[in-house]
Amino acid sequence: MLTEQTLPGVRAAKYDIAVLPWGATEAHNLHLPYGTDNDESTAVAARAAERAWTRGTRAAVLPCVPFGVNTTQLDIPFTLNMNPRTQLALLGDLVRALDGQGVSRLVILNGHGGNDFKWMIRELQPQTRLFLCTLNWWQVVDGRAFFADLGDHAGELETSVMQALAPGLVRPLAEAGDGYAKAWRIAAFREGWAWAPRQWTKVTDDTGIGNPAAATRDKGERFLEAVTERIAQFFAELAAADLDDLYLPRP
Repeated sequence: MLTEQTLPGVRAAKYDIAVLPWGATEAHNLHLPYGTDNDESTAVAARAAERAWTRGTRAAVLPCVPFGVNTTQLDIPFTLNMNPRTQLALLGDLVRALDGQGVSRLVILNGHGGNDFKWMIRELQPQTRLFLCTLNWWQVVDGRAFFADLGDHAGELETSVMQALAPGLVRPLAEAGDGYAKAWRIAAFREGWAWAPRQWTKVTDDTGIGNPAAATRDKGERFLEAVTERIAQFFAELAAADLDDLYLPRP
């Protein structure tokens, strides 16, 4: 974690890649804290970087950006929105600050479903020498091998992960809502080949999407182990890659 390092330590490390956790501050059903996305993305980034470090890859984990895109949740108290164009401006500033600092690769480790960094990377990549990429940590491993009800938000997956990472911040599951989410009336939206943002309070009564009732700390720990291992492998492969030769030859 960069925030825990001193200048001599940073100078000596000669980092291979930088990792930027990015979350959100928003309600998570009735049992998880507003900082859930930030806690998860920071912990996953730190665990994966630590594991990669033991294998010779020096990854600098930057401070988490705690504000995500929550434009359709503004009627929920203290859900803090950062518009996409503001995220682009912030990311651009960070990219420019890192460019020339000795790292040549930046991974945006996303922890919030409302964030979309692909279009930002497309805009920023021609302006920097850094190689820019992004991943959604909860999609790194197929959660169906670990959970019966994945859910989109504060469901079994996310609750299990928080039980493993910060059990003291998780309220008893008896206090949680069932995370029922109303489906779209329009078939194209239900089937996923057309998209529109959901007006959160019209979709769910408790701000959750997905039932957390079956969540356990053990499930969260096993899922985190699989996710952390795969991301650590990715960090190592990215750090070792020749940025001028990233593509496999034609057969």
